[in-house]
Amino acid sequence: MLPEATEEIVRMAFEEDLGNGDHTTQATIPADAAGGVHLLIRAPGVLAGVELAEFICSHVDKGLRMRTLIRDGAAVVKGDVAFTITGNIRSMLVAERVLLNFMQRMSGIASRTRQFVELLEGTKCKVLDTRKTTPNFRSMEKWAVRIGGGMNHRFGLYDMVLIKDNHVDFAGGIPQAILSARGYLKANKLALPVVIETRNMREVEQVLKHGEVDRIMLDNFTPAQVRKAVDRIDKRFPVEASGGITLKNARAYAEAGVDFISSGAIIHSATVLDMSLKAL
Repeated sequence: MLPEATEEIVRMAFEEDLGNGDHTTQATIPADAAGGVHLLIRAPGVLAGVELAEFICSHVDKGLRMRTLIRDGAAVVKGDVAFTITGNIRSMLVAERVLLNFMQRMSGIASRTRQFVELLEGTKCKVLDTRKTTPNFRSMEKWAVRIGGGMNHRFGLYDMVLIKDNHVDFAGGIPQAILSARGYLKANKLALPVVIETRNMREVEQVLKHGEVDRIMLDNFTPAQVRKAVDRIDKRFPVEASGGITLKNARAYAEAGVDFISSGAIIHSATVLDMSLKAL
């Protein structure tokens, strides 16, 4: 399903790229010229953005016809053809760069996410993204995480109460921060999950004593420290590990017993998947 913001994001992308017209295409291609292109994969990974490509083609020219050969979420290798597009050549050339920019970025994120997901196979641990996203492109990047097999953390500041270190310090401590958060939610009749970040075992103990949270986040704990904290929490709350989690250590964190790992790297450090649109 397309994210709610899709139409506006695509509109802004074309406004940025097209301006007052594709003068190169208008100068070299007859207005009624017809033909076709195919999307050629140039590196192995996980494909993401096919459904979006269909929307982009329709946005540019409802006469463009796209034939999908490989769906979102499929593993691809160099030489695969994901889909073909036929119709007006001018329209296809206008759509080309925006379509590729979206798909290359989304496929890179889906590919990186799938690497994390496969690393955690056999454990109960799920992969979460973060808010470390590209401004105005978050919905597409988080969509790509889901295509890659991961799960979305909160989308923004409005759909979860995530009490982090600065909130704790400015509020005067963990008990005060939790009390204030619960009072705020009650006063404003909001039903939002409350997650609290802890920096050490002392803070974990404070949360266990106070309660009234929906998840405990262990921030920048080592795998050994995580195992100790998980044993102490003893399934009273779901547990998330965050901070410095990479492909090299993700399995160790999962095996330490957490329910979730969250990593900004699956989005902000993902490498685009190489692909191109070529004439049929």
